[in-house]
Amino acid sequence: LPRSVVGKPTEEGTIIPLGELKVHCLHTPGHTPGSQCFLVEGAVFTGDTLFVEGCGRVDLPGSDPKKMLHSLKRLAALDPATVVYPGHDYGSAPTSTIGDELRRNPCLSAKSEGMLL
Repeated sequence: LPRSVVGKPTEEGTIIPLGELKVHCLHTPGHTPGSQCFLVEGAVFTGDTLFVEGCGRVDLPGSDPKKMLHSLKRLAALDPATVVYPGHDYGSAPTSTIGDELRRNPCLSAKSEGMLL
């Protein structure tokens, strides 16, 4: 990583240059206050925010179902062709797309934070 990025915290909107690539940092609190996803060239690395057919827990200390719902809506608004790389392989496949998750992931269609518990 470039010296200007090493050792500095990232936040919403931070762009990390990685060779020819640009990694866009998306602040996605909910599972934890500092959760982030990383968007790069048609792919999103979602950590514990979004899984294939699920999402991270929101019943832990520091988690927030309302913020998670907002974060999931942000991810749902990405291009449907965006490939999802979650932090855990808990679903029927190790990866997915935003479009597939919109069709089959109940967390992305949740209308209230209570539906995430």
